[in-house]
Amino acid sequence: MLPTTRYDARRRVRGTLAFAILLAAFALLIIYLFPTIAESSADIDALIESLPESFREGFGAETYTTIEGFVAAELYQTVWVLLLGLYMAYAGGGLLAGDVESGRLYLVLATPVSRKRVAFEKFLSLGLPIVVLNVTMPLVVFAGTVAIDYPLDPYYLLIVHVLSIPYLLVCSGIGMALSTVLDRGDAAQRSALALLFLCFLLDSVTLGTDVEWLGAVSPTRYLDPTEILLHETVDLVDPLLLLLVAIVLVFLSLRYFQTRDL
Repeated sequence: MLPTTRYDARRRVRGTLAFAILLAAFALLIIYLFPTIAESSADIDALIESLPESFREGFGAETYTTIEGFVAAELYQTVWVLLLGLYMAYAGGGLLAGDVESGRLYLVLATPVSRKRVAFEKFLSLGLPIVVLNVTMPLVVFAGTVAIDYPLDPYYLLIVHVLSIPYLLVCSGIGMALSTVLDRGDAAQRSALALLFLCFLLDSVTLGTDVEWLGAVSPTRYLDPTEILLHETVDLVDPLLLLLVAIVLVFLSLRYFQTRDL
């Protein structure tokens, strides 16, 4: 049952654990710094207010006077949304193109299995890092905030991670789409990184301008940890839209991969 998924998932275990440890260590470092930051948070908030709106909105920087605003800006808005999004796009870019380039995919397709099934099972293997990171990180973050006596609300912390899953699926889908179009694994991975980062920049620089609508193409616009953690606002429309986009990306990728020349 799902042999390709199991094989690819096993190959991702070491990298996923290493990434989870690095994220956890960084998260704990950020949380540990908050009591010191809180002492001068008023001055920092004044500095934030003087920054351009596009910068404040793009990095979710609203206030450092609360643990919610600090963690949302320093950890989730930058590391989780941007860095992890880039990681998943990079992983998606290596799903198929690398195997086509090396010739490994021809050996797999020599067995009685369809291209669609192989590609779909490979995509499912990306569920390993998504699940592991979204299970471990809220535990680490909550434990860290409790340890410094500034506990986050566990409900909204969990909501951030649940609603980030569709976003990470879209990032993975972008990488997979490029992996079906391009024949070289490194080219697909670099292209996925560049495309998602450009989308992030487009979203950031157009906020508050007359061309703000251009940033609507960026998946980063549809996940806002600051709104959830700081303002306790939960919007289910954006995650559902991201989930729909992820499904469309995967469907089109499978369809194209089924018919393209290898």
